[in-house]
Amino acid sequence: MRKGIAFIFAFVLVLSLSACTGDTGLLPSTGETTPSSETGLKQISDASEEGEPQASEQTPPMHQQVGSGEGDEQIVENTSSAQTDEKQKPSAQPEIPETTPAQEDNDESRQEEKEYMKMNVQVGGSTFTATLAENAAVDALIEMMKEAPIVIQMSDYSGFEKVGPLGTSLPTSNSQTTTSAGDIVLYQGNQIVMFYGSNSWSYTRLGRIDDLSGWEDALGSGDVTVTFSLEE
Repeated sequence: MRKGIAFIFAFVLVLSLSACTGDTGLLPSTGETTPSSETGLKQISDASEEGEPQASEQTPPMHQQVGSGEGDEQIVENTSSAQTDEKQKPSAQPEIPETTPAQEDNDESRQEEKEYMKMNVQVGGSTFTATLAENAAVDALIEMMKEAPIVIQMSDYSGFEKVGPLGTSLPTSNSQTTTSAGDIVLYQGNQIVMFYGSNSWSYTRLGRIDDLSGWEDALGSGDVTVTFSLEE
């Protein structure tokens, strides 16, 4: 009876020791790796080695993301070249304001007004048109006519001109001039002379009658009243 109990106790002890060492057999563990353990370790190692390329394919290496070696140098060179090009580009020239059509029309209008300014010359009951010259005396005369028509009593002189006092002095630009019928000049800065003949003297030109038809008849041989005004 005692032998049987001792045998059962020994059998239970062996099973307990086998469970602690992980051995499924009844033989004691020798510490050597079993074939099943080696297979498990090999599978784990293979799985680990196979997993590394997959991670490499999913996430690009750092040098591919940022660039390294010759790629980095090329990027730096391109960036430096772009900065150099920007420095070498000439600065933008200030834009010159373009002349608008309205400004051009105004300029042309003022030019035509100066070049083709006309005035009316009324002698008695006859009215003539004269084209004005371009000088300071004419500019001053125009300003006077803008305020009001200029009326002058003119007398005949030597059978070829009519002369009368303006009542004020205008700027002069006298030059030796040979006049002809229809010429209107400034004499001594304060007298207006209109010719129906010819004379040579130092005058400042004011203008000339455009159409001489009836001019000499209107002036006649005696005194006349002449009104100068801007053409409307």
